[in-house]
Amino acid sequence: MILRLARLLLLAVALALPGFGFAQSPETPDYKAWEKTATEAEQMVQADKAQRPAFDKIRQDVVNWREKFKAAEDINASQISTVKAQIEALGPPPKEGESEDQAIADRRKKLNDELAKLQAPALRATEAASRADSIVANIDQVLRARQTDKLLRLTPSPLNPINWPEGVKVLTGLTSELASEMGQQLDQPDPYANARNNAPAIVGLLLVALMLVLRGRTWIDKLADVLEARLARNAQRVIDFIVSLGQLLLPIAGIALLEAALVQTELFGARWLELLLAIGVVLSAAFVAFWLSGRIFPRNDRQAAPFTLQSERRREGRVLTISLAVFAAIQGPFGDWLVARGQDVFEGSAKTAKEIDAAGHTLDAGFGVLVFPLQVLAAIALFRFGQLLRRHLRNETNGSEEGAFRDRLVGALGNALIGVAVVAPVLGGIGYINAANALIFPTILTLGLIALVLVLNQFFTDVYVLVTRREDDGRDSLIPALIGFLLGLLAMPPAALIWGARPADLAELWTRFQNGVSVSGVTISPGIFLTFAIVFVIGLMVTRLLQGALKTSLLPKTKIDKGGQNAIVSGLGYLGIFLAAIIAISSAGIDLSSLAIVAGALSVGVGFGLQTIVQNFVSGIILLIERPISEGDWIEVNGQMGIVKAISVRSTRIETFDRTEVIVPNADLISGQVTNWTRGNVTGRLIVPVGVAYGTDTRKVEKILHEVAENQSLVMMNPEPVVMFKGFGADSLDFEVRVILSDVNFILRVQSEMNHEINQRFAEAGIEIPFAQRDVWLRNPEVLRPKDEQTEEDADAEETFEDSGEDDSDTKRPVTRADYGKPQPGEGPEGMEEQRHDTSDGEADAGDR
Repeated sequence: MILRLARLLLLAVALALPGFGFAQSPETPDYKAWEKTATEAEQMVQADKAQRPAFDKIRQDVVNWREKFKAAEDINASQISTVKAQIEALGPPPKEGESEDQAIADRRKKLNDELAKLQAPALRATEAASRADSIVANIDQVLRARQTDKLLRLTPSPLNPINWPEGVKVLTGLTSELASEMGQQLDQPDPYANARNNAPAIVGLLLVALMLVLRGRTWIDKLADVLEARLARNAQRVIDFIVSLGQLLLPIAGIALLEAALVQTELFGARWLELLLAIGVVLSAAFVAFWLSGRIFPRNDRQAAPFTLQSERRREGRVLTISLAVFAAIQGPFGDWLVARGQDVFEGSAKTAKEIDAAGHTLDAGFGVLVFPLQVLAAIALFRFGQLLRRHLRNETNGSEEGAFRDRLVGALGNALIGVAVVAPVLGGIGYINAANALIFPTILTLGLIALVLVLNQFFTDVYVLVTRREDDGRDSLIPALIGFLLGLLAMPPAALIWGARPADLAELWTRFQNGVSVSGVTISPGIFLTFAIVFVIGLMVTRLLQGALKTSLLPKTKIDKGGQNAIVSGLGYLGIFLAAIIAISSAGIDLSSLAIVAGALSVGVGFGLQTIVQNFVSGIILLIERPISEGDWIEVNGQMGIVKAISVRSTRIETFDRTEVIVPNADLISGQVTNWTRGNVTGRLIVPVGVAYGTDTRKVEKILHEVAENQSLVMMNPEPVVMFKGFGADSLDFEVRVILSDVNFILRVQSEMNHEINQRFAEAGIEIPFAQRDVWLRNPEVLRPKDEQTEEDADAEETFEDSGEDDSDTKRPVTRADYGKPQPGEGPEGMEEQRHDTSDGEADAGDR
């Protein structure tokens, strides 16, 4: 704990050190230069004629100025704080109609003038920063409007055969331009001189490049087989992923070396080098897709696959993935080169307005004709890919809730791919080429991003399983889920860029996030939140450290019982959390005074909606202070009986004797009736009912029961055991053995042992323990016998009645008041109560702990 606290303190110091450097008073910005830049930017926005590079440049200049203004908002911050403190020391200003001492009034006026002078630079910086925000927002609005117009621009339909020659014309023009450039290179006096001079390097680069491109993947496969045969199962997946990166890196390195060899020949001009670079990007994208497809649609069953597909479908998935990547790369870098070079060729040679319009029509029609087949091919691949995802749903048999949610996402993605595959070619065929491109190719790149996230999530999950050695439940634990969530968050900025967001838009969003969000006058920024979190965590760790020291070192050496110790530790925890929150709020500089009205309004809702929770919270505090119950007590509340395991702020946890957990609200323990069997002491009374047959010597029974009770070690002799002759029952003479146990927790064991011994002693003494019997009487039994037998029996009965007289002289002396002796505890009126739970299963479980 101490080491963790020390590391956290070092982290806080490290984070605070940069702040010390920025705490110095910043320089005053050059507002004249800013006025010139701001005016130029506003004029460009109003005219809306500048090209995008010019807008990007002026926007970056305005952003740089805004950062300077944000830093200048802290000018004279320390002096302003000092002057404000001096003004507050003078007391509140006089109300209207009142006056104050002239010296104080003069001093107040002087300080207010000084404060206004100190605040002037910061206020001017704030005003300039606000103007910069407005300019940046206007520029972004202009650029977004242009982007929208471009997407909705209608070009000549590529399905119209009239426009097909325009596509041929564009290809012919580009080919001629490339041939012309190559011809100029070869027309030099000795065009191969540099190639001959660099021949060793060129040959070496070509050989290495060809080996890496052609044989690199085979080497990596063999290395993976060797390593996996020697590694444990948990480590195989991790090593397989790391080694598989070679299948990606080696071919790409070979392509880079191949292009370097071609550059070394110095036979290619600028346009050819751009073309070769675009071709290299297409080939690299193919190898990336080849590696990614092998992770998403593995060739063998030893790799974990995110989709449930047969081997034939996985092979089709790999082919579709590579095809989609190649289509996207052709439309991306290669298409950008095509557009840029085409504009140079056709628009560069146009002089008049008519020629410019003709060149524009040629480019629009030609590019549409060239890109539309690529759109159709990509749409077909996307449609088939969507069907593969839907097939996964038919093959998936996972019935868990998490699996069902994941399957719904996969199904939605498959449907979206099919929809894009249908809509995009239709838009392209109509003439909305840019809209079709903006729909189908970002979808392909998004698929690649999702696949990359899945692969990385699987890899980090494998690493977690390897480190923790939790093969069974490690993949379904919380840490892999959090890793996947974090990867999803990290993928959001690239996804935004894929779908048309500019890097400047993301930078602006990050800037606004850093500046914070204002909530009812309280600004919450990442810096404020980080300060609050660090201070609060430090306070919480200090509180836990003190709690641990008290609980393990100090309190056990005192005479405070365990319940009191737990109450002190819990109270210290609540106090520490409260103080940590207050200190953290103060350290972060959060002013909560502006939230007082909102807090007052919310308190009404809290009073009504959360009154039960507040009641339980207050009751929990009362329980910890008064301690009517403590952890380890045997209590009975609301018909539930068990051992108190924990007392929290809202509720108390009781473990019943059948080992179930019962959560009791603290309000029930305060306002309801609670029986605490072991609060003051653990002594308690046990009542054992005993019945003997009629005709048994009751004094003998009493003696035996006394001996049995006194023979139990847990039965206390002060007060001594009592045997009560309760009365004459329907089937037996009823006795009760009442004893006080030194530990009531063993009540059932003592009762069982006494029953065993009573049964044994009664058997030895010939005392019968009766059971319920019934006699059947006939109303007219004489009808079943002859008349002469009835006369003889009546005479015998009469004679027996005459001889049954007894001598009253032997009658025993009545029991007097003195014979009862002094009443023992428990024999008063309370002794007449029937013992609760004497033979119930509830008490049986209660005693057998």
